[in-house]
Amino acid sequence: MAKKLYVGNLSYNTTEDSLRNLFSGFGNVASAKIIFDRETGNSKGFGFIEMSSEDEATAAIAGTNGREFEGRQIRVNEAMDKPRRDRGGGGGYNGGQSNW
Repeated sequence: MAKKLYVGNLSYNTTEDSLRNLFSGFGNVASAKIIFDRETGNSKGFGFIEMSSEDEATAAIAGTNGREFEGRQIRVNEAMDKPRRDRGGGGGYNGGQSNW
């Protein structure tokens, strides 16, 4: 089963290809994604790697966390699930009821 890893403190010049190359030494990289700011298009300095197995992910963490990569000491750990945003409420129409 694939395992997603968080990679932080990346150089703003890091590419998805260079990130993929770094992690490919630890197994099959299913995906590599760097996160960019929507407005500026600049890297936010972090990304995600998806390794094909739990064992490969464990090896990748052990082999890269704290390592210098492209001039920065990167942080690598298991990615946490993104919390869901509540899209349902908060300050909308209240059915015509007045709170006054």
